[in-house]
Amino acid sequence: MANEEDCRTALIRVAERLADVDPDKLAEHVVERTISCRIPDLGVAYLTRIHAGGLDEFESTSDPKAAQVRLTVNSDDLVALANDELNPAKAWASGRLKIEASIFDLLRLRKLL
Repeated sequence: MANEEDCRTALIRVAERLADVDPDKLAEHVVERTISCRIPDLGVAYLTRIHAGGLDEFESTSDPKAAQVRLTVNSDDLVALANDELNPAKAWASGRLKIEASIFDLLRLRKLL
């Protein structure tokens, strides 16, 4: 099982990857939203904000349900997603990645993945 430091590193890697997306494409598909990532096997959750400029820094949160887009993923799967060892669509289809968001936000996220 990955530890909390591994998960923080994975979240930083995801933010860096999003920073590499063409700014015009990012601006076309992103609207400002709060995003939480809950990691149940470690009992931790992180919160960030996505906007046309990318992702803000992830911060610990005690209320991940307050976010507009809520991700739930176990630690090992989060690390695998960040390392491109696990496809996000396959992780979602198999239940390893849970996403709670409006249908419009899901469509926007899909275009960025």
